Amino acid sequence: MKVLIYSAKPFEIPLLKAANSNKHQLEFTEKRLTSETTMMALNYDAISIFSADDASSIVLEKLHDFGVKFITLRSAGHDNINLNSARTLGIKMANTPNYSPYAIAEHAITLLLSFNRHITTAHTQTLRNNFLLDNLIGFDLHNKTVGVMGTGKIGSILVKILYGFGCTILANDTSNNKQLIEDYKVEYISKDAMANEAEIIFICLPLNPSTYYLFDKAYINKLKKNPVIINVARGGIVKTEEILKALDNGIIIGYATDVYEHEHGIFFYDRSRDTREDKMLLKLLCHPKVLVTPHQAFATNEALQNIALTTIENLNAWEAGLHPINEL
Repeated sequence: MKVLIYSAKPFEIPLLKAANSNKHQLEFTEKRLTSETTMMALNYDAISIFSADDASSIVLEKLHDFGVKFITLRSAGHDNINLNSARTLGIKMANTPNYSPYAIAEHAITLLLSFNRHITTAHTQTLRNNFLLDNLIGFDLHNKTVGVMGTGKIGSILVKILYGFGCTILANDTSNNKQLIEDYKVEYISKDAMANEAEIIFICLPLNPSTYYLFDKAYINKLKKNPVIINVARGGIVKTEEILKALDNGIIIGYATDVYEHEHGIFFYDRSRDTREDKMLLKLLCHPKVLVTPHQAFATNEALQNIALTTIENLNAWEAGLHPINEL
């Protein structure tokens, strides 16, 4: 099968080649899939895309016209692809849902601990031989009431880690995980109840119409405990403008995030010499109560190897006339 890998990163190309074992004809481009770059897929059987790629209706229509029959996503989330349009066009799709929920959950904890204990500030100060502690006061996680929004694979692992810290764990999801209730004393409550009770809130939800801008002005104003919010899901779940206002007004005391609602075309690239300016992102990056990482939560050796293997497994199944277990 002839396959074009969009948004190919230097660190994943060797892993994809190794997993492929010369079975498929792989070609790589660092360019994102957009309406302008669809022409590159002409005469390819399949493409592979990343979370930053655009697989909207108009893009899919062009891909279909160019002969693309299969799309395998090197990500668990698939909010960047119009599934209905793809199905209508007869394009088969599959993702990589289980590459490593541990990577994401562990990064969520890293964000919280780094923010809480002012690790970046401490590092900057000590490099200047400043060993004062005045700006480095944090809080114990033990006995804190922590809310986890979304208890799928990532959220469930996060619950286990938080239980080890001695936290009281609240959760919200469309269904309750009985095992988490029995083993880790999780209490499932409504979103409004979580806004009333949680001192820390982790966002582990997929982005869809029901979660888009979940953290809007109305919901943020319901937050009673001035929580820290940790986002390892998707940037579009929070309205960044309202998060910034809430930080300035003291409604929340901190925001640590691995994602940004307008990250496409920015995250995963070196923009240090870019003259274009996203004013809201700049404000987020410079805010003293914010910690941002560049969508790196998935980036562990184990996760990258699993993504590569699953990507090739999806292609192998299609070539054999089968349905991949991860087909969407």
